[in-house]
Amino acid sequence: MVDDKRSVMAELYNSTMKDIKEGEIVKGTVVAVNLKEVIVDIGFKSEGFVPIEEFRDRDELKVGQQIEVFIESIEDEDGRLILSRSKAEKLKGWQQIVDDVNEGDVIEGRVVKVVKGGYIVDVQGVEAFLPMSLSSFRGLSNDEIMTHKYRFQVAKMNKQRRNLILSRRDVVQKEREEVKAKLWDELVKGQRRVGTIKGITDFGAFVDLGGIDGLLHITDMSWSRINHPSEIVKIGDKIEVLILDFDRNNSKVSLGLKQIQANPWEEVYGKYPSGTKVKGKVVNIMPYGVFVEIDKGIEGLLHSSEISWQKKMVNPQEIFSIGDSIEVQIINVDKDSKRISLSMKQLETNPWLEVSQKYPVGTKVQGKVRGFTDYGAFVELDNGLEGMIHVSDMSWTKKVNHPQEVLKKGQSVEVMILAVDGENRKITLGLKQLSPNPWNEIAQKYPVGTEVAAEVVLNSNFGVFVKLEEDLEALVYSSEIDKAQAAALKPGDKLKVRVIKVDVEQMKIGVSAKLG
Repeated sequence: MVDDKRSVMAELYNSTMKDIKEGEIVKGTVVAVNLKEVIVDIGFKSEGFVPIEEFRDRDELKVGQQIEVFIESIEDEDGRLILSRSKAEKLKGWQQIVDDVNEGDVIEGRVVKVVKGGYIVDVQGVEAFLPMSLSSFRGLSNDEIMTHKYRFQVAKMNKQRRNLILSRRDVVQKEREEVKAKLWDELVKGQRRVGTIKGITDFGAFVDLGGIDGLLHITDMSWSRINHPSEIVKIGDKIEVLILDFDRNNSKVSLGLKQIQANPWEEVYGKYPSGTKVKGKVVNIMPYGVFVEIDKGIEGLLHSSEISWQKKMVNPQEIFSIGDSIEVQIINVDKDSKRISLSMKQLETNPWLEVSQKYPVGTKVQGKVRGFTDYGAFVELDNGLEGMIHVSDMSWTKKVNHPQEVLKKGQSVEVMILAVDGENRKITLGLKQLSPNPWNEIAQKYPVGTEVAAEVVLNSNFGVFVKLEEDLEALVYSSEIDKAQAAALKPGDKLKVRVIKVDVEQMKIGVSAKLG
């Protein structure tokens, strides 16, 4: 009787157990979750075990949840039923791919691993291979790549081997074309759009509008003068620009940045009438003058001729530096040409108007040597006015070949006013005029026929210059000396000469080396 009961119970128990086989996919119920495993009841005599790492969304696992699992082993070494969640997903996913997908189709997946030569992509639980050459992930880090889902094209599929190769290149290209076409349809002149600076050249910057590149020309960047686009933008900047014009057929878009702001030149006549005194900042220095920003987007030119009353020739680079704050006066405004002429000297009284009264001819004044030319020296007087001493007015008796033979830069000298021309801003100075003209005395001291032991100063093509005494030179004409003798002479040599001509008017002495 007992045996009969046991037989009945066994039959009843066996009738409730499912007939399962290894390699099958079955449904089960989650009965417990621990740190290592998920325990699943599939209606078998014992519960099955699934490794916890096979579940991507572990936090969402709940007791009582229905899941599909793959039967790996009905009884392992420990007598346990071993199940797999990932293999169930892969088999089911692969079957779905086989049924629904063909080569050339577009599917969605997530990159889960970086391998040699490419990436592993999870597509509906199936691992597919994405070659690096077909990935189009340029500029993205691996972390960024694996945090998003992407669309891929099935490049090759082997159903028997369960092998799937993907490509993203063609999908990306198609998506770009779609975005570009949509963007072209949306473009309107005068429209504002946000773009990203992707390239900078000397003439402007290229802006990515989200699929279409536009050119922001340097002249459309700022109402102010700029020398290079990099002064305004840098690569990667996001900026708002205005659509100035576009040509869809030639894929050209012209953009504006300054046009978003009001044109500061619109009210320039009312704001800056001629004669207005303003402060500004030096923004550019050129040989002919400096550009001064007197307001945001408004610059004027301070020409070198308008810097100082005192000097006709001024080098702006010696006076100003970029960023200097200066006061100027508005001379002229041309709104159409966007030009403003400025002056510094107009802020001061013109000293040349009173120069004739201040420096009457014959006046002796002190000055400082400021520079030289081949024909004279510039001397700065008080008030910054400059006069010039010509080489012919440096010595009564000595031939001066260059002013630096007599004067040094920075030297303080006393000079005489010889002539004043206020209209042309010229003051002629003399150095030799500080002492009396000695030529009448020289004529008496060296009458024609006088023989003198002289010293050679210069041997030239047209004669030999000799020194009769300190600061008194005479010329031995080439016709008055033997050619061979003249060729052998050098500065410092002694030479006996005879006076043959004294010209008081021209302040010259002619001598001869032919004494016989």
